[in-house]
Amino acid sequence: MATSPTRKQVTHDRILQTAARAIRRGGYGGVGVADIMKEAGLTHGGFYAHFPSRDAMLAAAIERAGQENAERLSRHNAEQARLGVHPLRTLVESYLSEAHLATPERGCPVAALLSEMPRQAVPVRDASRVRVRALMQRVHQAMPDATVEQARAVAATLVGALQMARALGGAEGKAVLAACRQTLLDQYTLSPQRRST
Repeated sequence: MATSPTRKQVTHDRILQTAARAIRRGGYGGVGVADIMKEAGLTHGGFYAHFPSRDAMLAAAIERAGQENAERLSRHNAEQARLGVHPLRTLVESYLSEAHLATPERGCPVAALLSEMPRQAVPVRDASRVRVRALMQRVHQAMPDATVEQARAVAATLVGALQMARALGGAEGKAVLAACRQTLLDQYTLSPQRRST
């Protein structure tokens, strides 16, 4: 029989959800304990009942962000698989979509945070590496006939394209997404289908 979560568990989850959105929206450096607690509707003083430090919260937040993104992608993949869409096509079109471009706070934490990862404290760097490896693994699962090196190259292209598109913004950013989307689909000879934006 399932038990209801405790009040502390519910509060902990609210902090993590808030932090997971905040790091993708504003980067690691843009996330302060007081701001997270305020956004979560909690007092600053209650933070240390849940995390020993800001870095511990950031490490947990990137893990949560990765889990949320993986769950979203898995649901989308399952829907597309039922329609007979190749898993790599689904991944490429979803990752390099205009919706993902416009909503970093709900998207892939690797694309949102990659350039900041090497400069973080060890626990945050370690948690970040786990997310990068998970993305590469997801890409490899979508292209099982490819080598590990090819999957890594595709993963790097996805992340780099999204980062460049966000940096450029507007029509120019969308053009980068479209070009990379088309190039990846052409390179891996996926049959033509209607492409999402």
